[in-house]
Amino acid sequence: MDFTYTEENELIRQTAREFAKEKLAPGVAERDKNMIYPGEYLKELAELGFYGIFFPEEYGGAAMDSVSYCIAIEELSKVDASVGVIISVTNSLTAYPIFKFGNEEQKQKFLIPLCSGNKLGGFCLTEPGAGSDAGAQTTTAVLDGDHYIVNGAKHFVTSGKNGDMFVVTVVTDKSAGIKGTSSLIIEQGTPGMTPQPPEHKLGIRGTDTHAITFEDCRVPAANLLGKEGEGFKIALTALDSARMGVASQALGIAQASLDASLDYVHERQQFGKYLKSFQAIQFKLADMETRINAARLLLYQSALKKDSGQRYSKEAAMAKVYCSETAMWAATQAVQIFGGYGYTTEYPVERFMRDAKITEIYEGTSEIQRIVIAANLLGEWAKAHG
Repeated sequence: MDFTYTEENELIRQTAREFAKEKLAPGVAERDKNMIYPGEYLKELAELGFYGIFFPEEYGGAAMDSVSYCIAIEELSKVDASVGVIISVTNSLTAYPIFKFGNEEQKQKFLIPLCSGNKLGGFCLTEPGAGSDAGAQTTTAVLDGDHYIVNGAKHFVTSGKNGDMFVVTVVTDKSAGIKGTSSLIIEQGTPGMTPQPPEHKLGIRGTDTHAITFEDCRVPAANLLGKEGEGFKIALTALDSARMGVASQALGIAQASLDASLDYVHERQQFGKYLKSFQAIQFKLADMETRINAARLLLYQSALKKDSGQRYSKEAAMAKVYCSETAMWAATQAVQIFGGYGYTTEYPVERFMRDAKITEIYEGTSEIQRIVIAANLLGEWAKAHG
């Protein structure tokens, strides 16, 4: 595989890096402290084409490759992981399933506004009793003429208040298990749809995370994505793409942890020497650099497979679990390097640690990723051995 960056890749990197440094960096600590939503910056990112990076131009996208997408999310997340995941959710969890499973009318109505940045997307899968067990859905949708009547609740919805449309997994046939689930596109403000108060979170505090309840919510039958019974398939397809987005977010946090550590060891002295002089510190930096580069290669491998039209579930899961665990580990190493200062808000590494943890949880926990990897691995063995 060729991991040489194209001119397009470098252009998106430079654009994202400059935007993050000039626009996001000055207020990121305040947004984290006070749970301030970065709405004004999202509008500017939309104007730069970050909402439809890998979608065709005919639908308002930038027609770039998935490596460019990963680079963009990494660069934004190096400065503000909240912004990174908001962009990721709109691209991977909302626009992508509409692109893959939507009919032309749905693409014109929903996909184009998402890709152009006029609308923000969200994804509703998790429920109070259905987290890792995504098949245990209880939110129902009953067909009534030309509408579905939706009842139930979804939890931990990114952009739950500020999002404009959501891909929602519902049960349309209780007797069929996961084959009885379907996906609906539900627009914010639909009567009967109510975002609940925001969650108060450990990290990514610039995102608005809400539960959403549905009470006799009437959704046009024309908003059915794909066919009835394809809900679980649609959700898994969206999650494969989203895991690349979370891996990119985690990679950005990991790289930021290393970058901050490199700056600090050149300015901090102990025992009459700069920290960079101590072999114990050098080994930490070396291990961080090695793991981050390995994580990046795993991520790009999944991106290249996606763009070539190959199945990439295993690769996305490997990238997600390795990048997220690397982010948590690298942030922890950074706090250790900073010592007592690392445990204060004077430096950003404590935020990196808080932001990193969620990457091991959402879009499938590390344990779920290992289940996906093992299932694919065993399936490949069975196929090879008849």
